[in-house]
Amino acid sequence: MKKSILILAALVAAASAQAQKLVIKGSDTLGAKLVPMISEEYKAANPGVSFEIAAEGSTTGITAIIDGTADIGMSSRRAKATELSGGSAKGKTLKPIIVCYDGMAVIVNENSPIKDLTKRQVEQIFTGDVSDWSAVGGNPGTISIYTRNTSSGTYSDWKDLAMKKRDYAPSSQKMAGNEQIAAEVAKNPNGIGYVGLAYIHAPGIKVVSVEGGTPNKESVLSKKYPYARPNFFYTNGDATGEAAKFIEFTLGPVGQKIVEKVGFIPVK
Repeated sequence: MKKSILILAALVAAASAQAQKLVIKGSDTLGAKLVPMISEEYKAANPGVSFEIAAEGSTTGITAIIDGTADIGMSSRRAKATELSGGSAKGKTLKPIIVCYDGMAVIVNENSPIKDLTKRQVEQIFTGDVSDWSAVGGNPGTISIYTRNTSSGTYSDWKDLAMKKRDYAPSSQKMAGNEQIAAEVAKNPNGIGYVGLAYIHAPGIKVVSVEGGTPNKESVLSKKYPYARPNFFYTNGDATGEAAKFIEFTLGPVGQKIVEKVGFIPVK
């Protein structure tokens, strides 16, 4: 009898633990560093909660909310009209919550002579109009472009903000995340890419100013930097239960301190 009670207690505890699991999917920009660090702090304060975090791109996070396979969707872009209508068709209301701000930095190899580019030059490079560094003041050599993959919110935002919605150069190489872009640019003297603020201190790269400006707290919040943007959590309507508590924690003093520590800009 005593053994049966112990087994039952264990099953109840297991079920309870399962009920406290938070599934968070989406943006690599948020999911590679920031959200895992916040989740560790949250778990320390709430030992019964576990997390499943999948950082495979903003599109996957929004899709997961529409499909009901995640409690929170991470996104570095706003949901598209087609996603909003697709959610409505399935009875889902996509609600955005800004959790931090970011500035997408242009990066080159640390040994590159390039220090500053105009917005027009950035557009020309990433669309393939300009293919040799000598055309923008660099050493002769074919430009190697590193971008995010098509499921990435950063991929979409960069296209909108830096390329006037034009297509990427056919020669551009798609990377899974910010860290991969930084790593490739660090290895390639002719490389160029873009990363979020949390990744600008990677070894072997340097940030190029754009018309004299670089992304920082002041330039991003004032929108003087041309490639500034908010980052989001998405939920199905108003968050409830543990998801609501985690979002509140993220927006609170502890969560926003981690936001700043990682390199993003707090919302308050």
